[in-house]
Amino acid sequence: MTCPIDHTAGGAPVVLDPFVTDLDGEGARLREAGPLARVVLPGGVPCYAVTRHAEARALLTDSRLVKDIGQWGAWQRGEIPLDWPLIGLANPGRSMLTVDGAEHRRLRTLVAQALTARRVERLRAGIEALTTGLLDRLAERPAGETVDLKAEFAYPLPMNVVGELMGLDAADHPRMKALFEKFFSTQTPPEEVPQMMADLGALFAGIVAGKRESPGDDLTSALIEASENGDRLTTEEITNTLQLMVAAGHETTISLIVNAVVALETHPEQRALVLKGEVPWENVIEETLRWSTPTSHVLIRFASEDIQVGDRVLPKGEGLIVSHGAIGRDELQHGPTAGDFDVAREPIRHIAFGHGPHVCPGAALSRLEASVALPALYARFPELRLAVPREELRNKPVVTQNDLFELPVVLA
Repeated sequence: MTCPIDHTAGGAPVVLDPFVTDLDGEGARLREAGPLARVVLPGGVPCYAVTRHAEARALLTDSRLVKDIGQWGAWQRGEIPLDWPLIGLANPGRSMLTVDGAEHRRLRTLVAQALTARRVERLRAGIEALTTGLLDRLAERPAGETVDLKAEFAYPLPMNVVGELMGLDAADHPRMKALFEKFFSTQTPPEEVPQMMADLGALFAGIVAGKRESPGDDLTSALIEASENGDRLTTEEITNTLQLMVAAGHETTISLIVNAVVALETHPEQRALVLKGEVPWENVIEETLRWSTPTSHVLIRFASEDIQVGDRVLPKGEGLIVSHGAIGRDELQHGPTAGDFDVAREPIRHIAFGHGPHVCPGAALSRLEASVALPALYARFPELRLAVPREELRNKPVVTQNDLFELPVVLA
């Protein structure tokens, strides 16, 4: 039996803060609003959010929830402007992120040929060498000096790793960084959005064109060569896939490393367990992914028909975001201590990298980088400490990412 559609279900909508000033409080409000909550995205765009673990897992495997923006009623009615700051996250072009069913399986199969477990594991030695080099540079800083660990360690490591994986020119990194900051930010002026999207597309189209002329032993070249029964990825599919994987591949890992350090430094009893070897670093990584997930909200899926979610209905034509920040601390899944950071928690279950057909293909690489970077950081600087109180750390104005402006620490 289906409940009648109630657009007022859950009371007043939760307005997502474009400046991300209280992510934990926002997550709590979303959970309180129920498993299916009405929200308002920056720019005044209404949609729904799934806020609980069980309901999210069910929805992420529900074929009625699709990635085709043409199913979004607000888009059909012309209510979503092309200069909406988050348009690139709702309509990023054709890739395995934006198609479903047979087309998604086709693209995923071809990408999987290129992004093999062996290719990821081959990066380990390079990750270890890069980590050592970055730590050597930090060790040269004067004792007691405050350093921005994000800028000096957490950012350059994944950016260089994903650059090596994709075969990117290091000279493109600064331009790429500036464009992706505009891409994710809620504060990008609307008049700059179309040009930013065009510039990102041109940058990655140029990378693909260069690899067609001079292929190498990298993922971009492998995507170009991937074939299944004579079927190959189109240039648009390669370009969009590359852009998607670079964006997700470095942003998620930056936040994972930063959030793990913040969690350990604000929970000294947990830090002690890890540094004594009583709890493995794997637990730190998985508990950070649950408790302080790198991705706070994933935009955006669309209901191709009415979908029952608990005692509510996600109406046909409405958009849905997956609120990972709220879901990670769902006490119905993790018990009454869901709000606690506990590296000894067993088992540590989460869906920080998604679930179902669209689960993140770069999850293994992100875990690999964190598993190398975090133990090495604390082995070199076991007395590392935050240089400012936790409440002074500022999130960037990015509703999709749990991302700090900077991470000032003292390396002791």
